Amino acid sequence: MSLQVKAVTQQFHGQTILDKLDLTFEPHTIYGLLGRNGAGKSTLLNIISNRIFASDGTVTLDDETLVDNDATLGRLYLMSEVNLYNERTKLNKLLTTTAQFYGDFDQAYAVKLAGQFDLDLNARFGKLSTGYRTIFKLIVALCVPADYIFLDEPVLGLDANHRELFYQALIDTYTERPRTFVISTHLIEEIANLLENVVILDQHKIVVSGGVPDVLAKAYTITGPETDVQQYTESLNVIGTDHLGGITAHYVYGDLPDDRPIPDTVQVEHLDLQKLFVNLTNATEVAHAN
Repeated sequence: MSLQVKAVTQQFHGQTILDKLDLTFEPHTIYGLLGRNGAGKSTLLNIISNRIFASDGTVTLDDETLVDNDATLGRLYLMSEVNLYNERTKLNKLLTTTAQFYGDFDQAYAVKLAGQFDLDLNARFGKLSTGYRTIFKLIVALCVPADYIFLDEPVLGLDANHRELFYQALIDTYTERPRTFVISTHLIEEIANLLENVVILDQHKIVVSGGVPDVLAKAYTITGPETDVQQYTESLNVIGTDHLGGITAHYVYGDLPDDRPIPDTVQVEHLDLQKLFVNLTNATEVAHAN
């Protein structure tokens, strides 16, 4: 069982938003979908959830198309900043309606989460602040019985305490009932420890896709005197450079050569996910500018 994106392209008014994406989301996995503003993350999620149609390519779940297929689409759920709820309706009524639509909706857990977030279920949706609208939508997303849950900027408007509550709730529900979560966010440092797989979009293409440990195993900081660092990293995939005094740092993505000894003056360390993301996307921007 997997969700497959095959050669998906999206164009709008002559501009390419997504360029021939090939991607597989496996079951029971937490993914991070990362990219700068305009990289196409939300567009991809909207295509997967059938809210918009791709210009080309296909999206299938267990080899079944998602286009005009209500049974298959019912196994997916997209939470985004788009408000789909009637603003005059009370939250407890919205939960009841959702439970009627999704047979195994965990209403008891939804009520429990509302208490943890201090969310008044007697309030009308339209009276909520931006943060509490996000919280309500998150609660619904964590309680629907879908196999694939897509969270587009899920912590919009949330303070630090509420973000921590959400991350813990995500871990709890994933442990209790494993399914696939795909999280699109700019707060990479906060979610890095939650992620099992990562997809990085840049310039409308996938530049990295894989298990987080495997990806970070190929991400390095090479520091030392400038000449020594340049000599060691010659012909390697240098994605960024920093200078501080007489010390130079080259950020490298890829395998280091076994036949090239590391100079005593040079230090090699692994990058974290955020540093890798920043340098990868900056590197692409610089390359296009040149």
